[in-house]
Amino acid sequence: MQRSVRSSVSYHAGQSAEYFVASDYERRGYHIAERRWRGAGGEIDLIVRNADGFVFVEVKKSSSFDAAAARISRRQMDRICASAAQYLDQQPRGHLANARFDAALVNALGELQIIENAFGQA
Repeated sequence: MQRSVRSSVSYHAGQSAEYFVASDYERRGYHIAERRWRGAGGEIDLIVRNADGFVFVEVKKSSSFDAAAARISRRQMDRICASAAQYLDQQPRGHLANARFDAALVNALGELQIIENAFGQA
């Protein structure tokens, strides 16, 4: 498969996974605040919120949940945290708002596993 075709397939598979994850959060009562929000640190796939606060969601799709989780590097977590801080700067409660970082993993069968507070920060 040519590189551009692989890139296109990966892009669309990732986009599909993001919509699937967003639908799951909405089903559970969250509001989608942002999709693919870009801050100085990089892109945040989804930002969802409810009465309790904000959830910054990194979506990863791979052949298995373990493979998807392994694709989230410490460097990427740091960049997402930096972008999340920038996003919170723009909110009425700022950094006083409750926030957590979730990893939403989608396997090859289209199954979803959400790891709440995946970055170990609240």
